[in-house]
Amino acid sequence: MTTLLLSHPACLEHDTGIGHPEQPARLRAIQDALSGDAFNGLKREEAPRATLAVIERLHPASYVEAIRAAMPERNHKWLDPDTVVSPGSWEAGLRGVGAAIRAVDQVMAGAAENAFCAVRPPGHHAEPSRAMGFCFFNTVAIAALHARAAHGAERVAVIDFDVHHGNGTQAAFETDKNLFYGSTHQMPLFPGTGDLSETGVGNIFNAPLRPGDDGEKFRDAFRSRILPALNDFSPDFILVSAGFDAHRMDPLAQLRLEEEDFAWVTDKLLEEAAKHTGGKLVSTLEGGYDLGALGRSTAVHVQVLMAAAS
Repeated sequence: MTTLLLSHPACLEHDTGIGHPEQPARLRAIQDALSGDAFNGLKREEAPRATLAVIERLHPASYVEAIRAAMPERNHKWLDPDTVVSPGSWEAGLRGVGAAIRAVDQVMAGAAENAFCAVRPPGHHAEPSRAMGFCFFNTVAIAALHARAAHGAERVAVIDFDVHHGNGTQAAFETDKNLFYGSTHQMPLFPGTGDLSETGVGNIFNAPLRPGDDGEKFRDAFRSRILPALNDFSPDFILVSAGFDAHRMDPLAQLRLEEEDFAWVTDKLLEEAAKHTGGKLVSTLEGGYDLGALGRSTAVHVQVLMAAAS
């Protein structure tokens, strides 16, 4: 068994303009970080395009068409004050979702033990009918619905350790008791959701952290809240929103995680996968805006995935 790495050159063509933090250089930093000999064991594939039918399991057809129609023929267009698209953004979005769908298919088929999707734009802020926070398709939520519809995974969990709360994933899941969302995130911070009191139908588990909290506080949140709830949920499949912007070097927030904290949480999630899903786990990139920290953090995340697959 092996770890599958999915990406596509189209994800570099989502051009957000000069000065925007969610930039193509993020993906290049990850490509560089995963280019060394330590990563020769990865199974690398180019992401296919997602079909509109797959995307429309979450996003209404009218919303998907509105996003397609918003794509400019040149230059940029702002969907909201944070979310900008360019002529290459539609293809990037299709490939990003397609990466997660292919990853779910391959892991469920036993062709890979686990997978990481190095794609952009990110997705976890996109609500079913609203683009926001750099996101217009919610990749991980679409993948969760695909695992259910195409592979019969009745109980699907998404764990999100991005520094920003995944309001879009929570909104997609909060009325369905067989979909689990667990998140650590800084609060207060964009988008303003993610309070402890937001529990859905008993399937939403938020663990907000304060500005300045370090790796020990992060680990405590997982040990005390996220991991016990995930174990009780007993998922058939686990997806990870892997944002690395809780790193102490990240310019958009004030948590103080180090690379070893991302390695630790990856290992803990793989332990849960081993107990409940036969090791099946798919991770997809969300945030991370200091290029050096992003590359190093992604590298340790993928190394732990590879160790579990070997």
